[in-house]
Amino acid sequence: MSFQLNMPPSAVARKFKAKKEEEGEDEPRKQSREEWKKERELEEMRKAGTAPAMKDEEGKDINPHIPQYIMQAPWYFGSETATLKHQRPQDEKIPQYAPLNVSYKKGLKEGPVAVKYRKGACENCGAITHKKKDCLERPRKIGAKFTGSNIAPDEHLVPVLKQSFEGKRDQWNIFDADEHQRKVQEDYRNIEEAKRALKEKSLEESLMVADSDAKDSKTEEDGEEDKYYAEEMDMPGQKFETKQRITVRNLRIREDTAKYLYNLDINSAYYDPKTRSMRENPLKNTSKEDITDLKFGGDNFVRYSGDSQEMAKRQLFAWEAYERGTDIHLQADPTKLELLHKEFERRKGDFKQSAKDSILEKYGGQEHLNAPPKQLLLAQTEDYVEYSRTGSVIKGQEKAAVKSRYEEDVLNNNHTTVWGSFWRDGRWGYACCHSFLRESYCTGEAGKEAEQESCLLPIASGNKEEEPQTLLEEHKKKLKEKEKKRKRREKRRKRKKRKQSKKKSAGSSDESSSSSSSSSSSDSSSDEEEEKETEEDRKERLIKEALAAQKEQDRKMTQLLSMDERKRPYNSMIEVKAPTDEEMEAFRLKQRRMEDPMANLLG
Repeated sequence: MSFQLNMPPSAVARKFKAKKEEEGEDEPRKQSREEWKKERELEEMRKAGTAPAMKDEEGKDINPHIPQYIMQAPWYFGSETATLKHQRPQDEKIPQYAPLNVSYKKGLKEGPVAVKYRKGACENCGAITHKKKDCLERPRKIGAKFTGSNIAPDEHLVPVLKQSFEGKRDQWNIFDADEHQRKVQEDYRNIEEAKRALKEKSLEESLMVADSDAKDSKTEEDGEEDKYYAEEMDMPGQKFETKQRITVRNLRIREDTAKYLYNLDINSAYYDPKTRSMRENPLKNTSKEDITDLKFGGDNFVRYSGDSQEMAKRQLFAWEAYERGTDIHLQADPTKLELLHKEFERRKGDFKQSAKDSILEKYGGQEHLNAPPKQLLLAQTEDYVEYSRTGSVIKGQEKAAVKSRYEEDVLNNNHTTVWGSFWRDGRWGYACCHSFLRESYCTGEAGKEAEQESCLLPIASGNKEEEPQTLLEEHKKKLKEKEKKRKRREKRRKRKKRKQSKKKSAGSSDESSSSSSSSSSSDSSSDEEEEKETEEDRKERLIKEALAAQKEQDRKMTQLLSMDERKRPYNSMIEVKAPTDEEMEAFRLKQRRMEDPMANLLG
């Protein structure tokens, strides 16, 4: 894809005239074949990604795979550089719509109304904002134009807006939230006033009846108020029966899981349906018994968690102190109770320590108390640890970490890295010595140097890859081959002319001269043999050249197939022609016959 100017003839003439004045050329210069080839090479390089892409007037890249007819701007567009602007929406053709939420007023205008007819106003109602044919008021017997009285108020003129699809269907357009709020508050105020008036009326009626009737009406009124209050409340765990005027307490919220659903085993914790209580842990002796995974541990769990046990100990201490004559109470004097309990614990610890010291001082044995723990002496503990089949810890003191079932970081044969830490050419190895053998011994830096030297050695093979040639070099090579073929044809043509001249001279000579005839026949036979030999040599040479070309073609095809399809070069410059007899013979010779049993033994 290359950019070509596409301008009207007048613009082309003006451009050529200006160029002629600058450079002094008499006629426009045509593009040479070399320039065309360079453009084609640059286009192929851009498609392959080896050359930068073409830029437009805004500095953006142009995709090199875009066809020519799409990138080429029409002549009336007037583009002198590569561009894709003609493929994009033009600014003058993009419709302009009114923005959303454009506020405007509708209805009648507020303020004073005209008292006399104005020129240009409606002849029927007298409003200045419309004409008689657009008036929506009932036609008067005598219009306001002639009466000059009862002039209708003017309306707000609604602007004509060009709206988009969304704007035409915007149901919240010109919606005023403040006006809606004022309307809601006004409705609520009217309802409250109506309720207050109704209540005052009922009170007045109650004063006119007997006291008993008044009391009954009063209780009914209080009940109505309580009923209204119960309807307003919405709290979780509360259910108000407005018809029965009672409150029912629910022991659990409906979103919570029922206690009897945590464990469906009939031998698990007992559930009392009357009190809806389950005192024991329903998940006891299961895999979810761990305190971190519990969602519900039974109703007794609250009695043995947090500070509840400490609270029970303080209560027991208060009772025992009261029996011994100390006036103390848990709820009345909690601070005094805490201080007394701390003093009691301190004296108790001092008494135990003094008793221990006196026994050791009298009988001895301090060295036995300094012995290491039993876990180290007997190599046994009572800590529960659960293991899996593979030997990993599932439950216990050690934290069960998620690891592979195979051993990790196992270094053998003096290696400092594991197998698989090095990769090259599709093979795994050790990164410490670049060895590709699994159970090899580590050689360190010496192994790395030896491996690098082996990579630098030339590989002896018959299929040496040639250096890639440019299109110009390939073209010169083809020209040389054509020149050689032309010289060969010229030699054959001269040899053929010489042979024909000899035949003519032999036909014009006298038949009586036997010696001359014999010599001419011998010369002609020798020429024929020489021609036959040269023809066979030429065929053999052409077959050899075709075999070499076929071999080179197979090598290139193998190389292309081994490459990633996204990195293969383009092949748009190939010359398509019918194969010659020598090329067909070379193809037959190189063709592999699968039915031949000896085909697999050939290299």
